[in-house]
Amino acid sequence: METTTIKTKDLTELIRDVAEIKEMLLEQKDEMEETKLTDWAKEELEKARKRPEKDYTSLEEIKKRILQK
Repeated sequence: METTTIKTKDLTELIRDVAEIKEMLLEQKDEMEETKLTDWAKEELEKARKRPEKDYTSLEEIKKRILQK
């Protein structure tokens, strides 16, 4: 097993960076939990979930249509 030497300054910076990233992620989670769908959005989501996937247009088909223009 190899021994790796890490400078205290580098380790401190890493710990600080991880703490900052963690804080940002927790803030995003709180913002997402506060976001509520409107009644219209809930209805549209329900309609979309009921629609069979075979009725959707594939990404490949959309690309073909765009490139034909």
